[in-house]
This record gives sequence, structure tokens and C-alpha cells, in this order.
Amino acid sequence: MIRVHGLTKEFDDTNGIFRALDDVSFEVRSGEIYGLLGPNGAGKTTCLRILSTVLRPTRGFAEVAGINVMHDAEAVRRNIGFMSCNTGIYDRMTAREMVEYFGRLYGIPEDKLQTRIEELFDMLQMNDISDRLGSKMSTGMKQKVSIARTIIHDPSVIIFDEPTTGLDVLVARNVLQTVADLKDQGKCIIFSTHIMREVEKLCDRIAVIHRGRIVDAGTLPELADRHDQPDVEELFFDLIQKRDNELNEVTTA
Repeated sequence: MIRVHGLTKEFDDTNGIFRALDDVSFEVRSGEIYGLLGPNGAGKTTCLRILSTVLRPTRGFAEVAGINVMHDAEAVRRNIGFMSCNTGIYDRMTAREMVEYFGRLYGIPEDKLQTRIEELFDMLQMNDISDRLGSKMSTGMKQKVSIARTIIHDPSVIIFDEPTTGLDVLVARNVLQTVADLKDQGKCIIFSTHIMREVEKLCDRIAVIHRGRIVDAGTLPELADRHDQPDVEELFFDLIQKRDNELNEVTTA
């Protein structure tokens, strides 16, 4: 459902060219959660913004639901849902109004839209906040609305960009459970995070990304065996250090 090959993104800055992504390649299947694990600034969000057609790559190939992100951005957007840690909820709209608004943006017929909203509000346990204004919502309530509007059009591919950042433990747990439920529905999911326990709990396979490049990828047991690091946190730091050493060698050569 997602294919990425040789993806590179460069930006001009005051010091010349900054390479935010460096020859990134991976695939994600339906019914799978693929984790992008990396520190802040590693290139995770840049990659996800390219997949969601917000950014254009400098080089490389990316395909979502069989659609090239460079050739048909509108079709890609119809087939994906994108959720970040920034809920962006409108203060003067109720939860239902907000989800309805996004459903109409996707062109869902009114009768189907109302049925879909009922399904989502039941699934996310949102019926008690249906008429609550965004300005009166807690962080957890806003996150539920953000999830609902992300999946209102029932996309086959869903992108989560650090969706639990800043949430308390109970709200974060609910978000993670929703992600797991969506996987069980056969969705193709990319889950970007820098939180180790989320990777352990959710992801079928992961890619550790640092300074624009995927250092290694595979299941957690595969990576642990390959690098002789049974602890996820130690595995992560070992791979990050290897990438830093690689770049330092290039710089001093």
C-alpha cells in the first residue's frame, strides 16, 4: 500500500544545502503498523509530509495506495488520513460540526456521512461530547475529534505523526488502542514516534531513522538479533550512534 524508494529531500539554508531525507526506501503492507522511530529532527515528519503530498521530494519515488504522490496528489489525499500531535481544533465548532465539515470536504454524500459519524462516535466513545465546543474540550477530547476527522472518509492508508506527544498516560493509551483497532480493520498504517514503549506495543516492523537516513529496519526481534541489543532503548541508541559515527567519518575524511 505504501512504496518508497530512494526518497531524498533537500532544502536551501544559510550554510548551503541541507539534506533532510537521504535515499530513504521502505514498504508498508495493508493490515500492518510500520513504525518510524527517530529523535526529533531525524526526518520523520519530512518523509510523512511527502507521502501526504504537502512536500515534493527532491529525488526518488513514493507511491500511496498505488498512486504516485508526484503525479496525482489529489487522488493520494482522497486515500489517506493524516494525524499529527497538533490537533488544530476550531474553538467555535462542536465535535460533530468539525467531523461533518471534514466529511463534506471529502465529498461524502449526506446520508452516508451521518451514518459514518454515528459509527465513529460510537467507536471513539464521543457521543457525550458531540455538542461540545472546541474551546470547552480537554486535550483528550480534542484528540478524539482529530482522530475522527482523520478517518471520516475511511481511508485505506493512515499516517500518524507523533500523535501522543504531550498527552497524559490515559489519553495516550486510548490513542494507541484506536491505532491498533484500525490495524485490525486492515488499514495500512505508518506510525512516527520517538517513544520506545509505543514501538514495542504497536509496531509490526520499524525503521530507525536518524539525520535523514534509515539506519536499519525490520521487526524488533530481527533488529535485536542483528545488533545484539535485546533492549529496545539500547538498540535505538546503538543505531543512532552508528549513524553519527558514519557521518563523522565522512566529515573528517
